[in-house]
Amino acid sequence: MRIIGISAYYHDSAAALVCDGEVLAAAQEERFSRKKHDAGFPRDALAYCLQEGGCALEDIDHVVFYDKPFLKFERLLETYLAFAPSGFQSFRMAMPIWLREKLFLKDLLRGELKRFSKNYPSEERLLFSDHHLSHAASAFFPSPFDEAAVLTADGVGEWATTSAALGRGNRLDVLKEIHFPHSLGLLYSAFTYYTGFKVNSGEYKVMGLAPYGEPKFADLIYKHLIDIKEDGSFRLDLSYFDYCTGLTMTNARFHALFGGPPRTPEDPLTQREMDLAASVQSVTEQVMLKLARSVVAETGVRNLCLAGGVALNCVANGKILRQGIADRIWVQPAAGDAGGAVGAALGAYHLFLDAPRTLRPDGADGMKGSYLGPRFGQQDVERRLQAAGARFEVLSDGELLDRCVADLAEGKALGWFQGRMEFGPRALGGRSVLGDARSPKMQSVLNLKVKYRESFRPFAPSVLREDVADWFELDQDSPYMLLVADVVQHRRRAMTDAENALFGIEKLNVPRSEIPAVTHVDGSARVQTVHADTNPRYHALLTRFKQKTGCPVLVNTSFNVRGEPIVGTPEDAFRCFMGTEIETLAVENCFLRKEAQDPGLKQDYAGRFEAD
Repeated sequence: MRIIGISAYYHDSAAALVCDGEVLAAAQEERFSRKKHDAGFPRDALAYCLQEGGCALEDIDHVVFYDKPFLKFERLLETYLAFAPSGFQSFRMAMPIWLREKLFLKDLLRGELKRFSKNYPSEERLLFSDHHLSHAASAFFPSPFDEAAVLTADGVGEWATTSAALGRGNRLDVLKEIHFPHSLGLLYSAFTYYTGFKVNSGEYKVMGLAPYGEPKFADLIYKHLIDIKEDGSFRLDLSYFDYCTGLTMTNARFHALFGGPPRTPEDPLTQREMDLAASVQSVTEQVMLKLARSVVAETGVRNLCLAGGVALNCVANGKILRQGIADRIWVQPAAGDAGGAVGAALGAYHLFLDAPRTLRPDGADGMKGSYLGPRFGQQDVERRLQAAGARFEVLSDGELLDRCVADLAEGKALGWFQGRMEFGPRALGGRSVLGDARSPKMQSVLNLKVKYRESFRPFAPSVLREDVADWFELDQDSPYMLLVADVVQHRRRAMTDAENALFGIEKLNVPRSEIPAVTHVDGSARVQTVHADTNPRYHALLTRFKQKTGCPVLVNTSFNVRGEPIVGTPEDAFRCFMGTEIETLAVENCFLRKEAQDPGLKQDYAGRFEAD
């Protein structure tokens, strides 16, 4: 039984292929189109999934869309009627798009599918899933649990913004929901907008900025913006927000409450933005902790699965884990809308078709390390790099690892393009830029000379799974970089009184541990554990680096610059290599040094992409 899941027409469109309950392939359209957060129909991602599965569209038993557009249209109409005549401008702008495209989405999808097969019987085979059910299915069905409580939180689906469900075997039952316009995700997005970042893109910047500030505005948020009950349910005071009726997230009343207009993206960051970020982060954590406690207590199940855009808040996830709310936690690596494609396909297989669910005997999850995207064979890589004008050596496996480790130990940045591309927003050792975590300069070098982004942005450590507890306050799998843990005390550096007295961004360049490049200002790190069974070459690189340096930890950031999607092809990798100050590049067994390249192929990447 082959099922394709589709997520599209909002942001982060994607396609996924599930065969007999196994996720075979999944990819975001942005990696092919090179358009960040591409929302269009995922033609290239779908074509890849069919190719990876060795099948044509005619062989697909069902195509499943990840939400129900009629219910979304109902929300649009009811929201306008509830607030009319306010909001007429946004309603007028949205209505033509809905009437032309989204209201007739079934016809639009049929037209797209006809590009792949004129005879595909979409009338019988095209299905639609509920948005939050797609999220919940993406969290539970690939998890390693036979039963679990499932918590989903995002901006908004059709109506639901937060939902709790119970998964058992091949069943998944939604227990309760919080509906639009009351949304934890939209509250966080409001502060993303207010602090000068892009909504649906810059939320992780707010999370990264929070440790530089203090939650001085948290009381104002609790008093005026959100009413939170003991079980985590909440209501927002909509008089402070503009997302129901206007074209922005916040309004004049919100701005008066917090002492001024929103920061524009060009304005410098101040301590005020850091304190605002710390405040909304603190409130979000409290809501998520209460929600998690509530759903675990209600279901009586000690396994917890998380999905939805809010589940990408790895700081909140780490606090849920550390407080012992559940015995085990599993977070869908593509927790945002892209992951809805996987959930829609798995939901159709288990819920619509009532097909049984089989757990892996080794206790692993069903996402295969999230390495579900395209791969390139060695000969194909060589042909593509030659056509791009690259100069490279072809090395044996051992030679490649030795060269890469030597360069990393010398403080060089390494582009690492190996195996299958990751599915989801994180680079996990397939399409990564790597550096020496021991270097006190590596964070600023990577931010300013490779990523061309704000200096405060933290980087994540990749660590051998077998060594994680020796370096971090964590002793469980964290393969998807979705749990934050503190660096262990004996690896930490005692701070002087003068250093402790520093404020805000002044804290940035103070080394805090033996691995300063991945230790955030609060002593924490967003940990990725690397496993030999899911990524043997990356595991081998870390092992070789540990043998040379005694340290099993590397800086791991996504292979792209600010505003660009993660690289998808060897050509993308070479262009990014030539447009940044990455010194060396390994694409499968091809090894490239910057100084050996044709200077005429240098790219100007610093201002090429729109700020994210």
